[in-house]
Amino acid sequence: MQLRVKGRGVEVTEAIRSYAEKRLAKLERQLPDPEIELQLSSQQNPSIRETHVAEATVWTKGPVLRASESSQDMRASIDRLVDKLERQATRYREKRGRGRRPGRQAPDEGLQMPEESQIVRTKQFAVKPMNAEEAVLQLELVGHDFFVFRDADSNEVNIVYRRNQGGYGLIEPQ
Repeated sequence: MQLRVKGRGVEVTEAIRSYAEKRLAKLERQLPDPEIELQLSSQQNPSIRETHVAEATVWTKGPVLRASESSQDMRASIDRLVDKLERQATRYREKRGRGRRPGRQAPDEGLQMPEESQIVRTKQFAVKPMNAEEAVLQLELVGHDFFVFRDADSNEVNIVYRRNQGGYGLIEPQ
């Protein structure tokens, strides 16, 4: 296991580093030779109770796993983070194992989506021309996390979305 621990606004002590390494070593049982980047930070906002944040990115031979957890204590954040990553690794292993059983999969079945990622609902709506500011207002009106619109200037389909850290993002095609 390769582990890189970074601190953003937080001093990463040897005790925290060794604790994180010990906890993240559990992932080696499920994922062969993972490369892990752990970023520890502390939010300075007094209105947020859970100020200690642990974020991890795990590179494997298969998928890239990402998770983020926060709590009032850095060790608790790391514990929650490892639990979340273990669930993701288990889910990945189970999905990978389903498709590899000999004689179980027909040739055309490889193109089907797994059952839990099936499209269960389709919506159609008119994509109206507007600018990004109008799209943000529409986003607020409908109460969704994103809004699809046609840019009035470029006539391209764009997306505005609500960011987890606050504010809005804009996705434009190239």
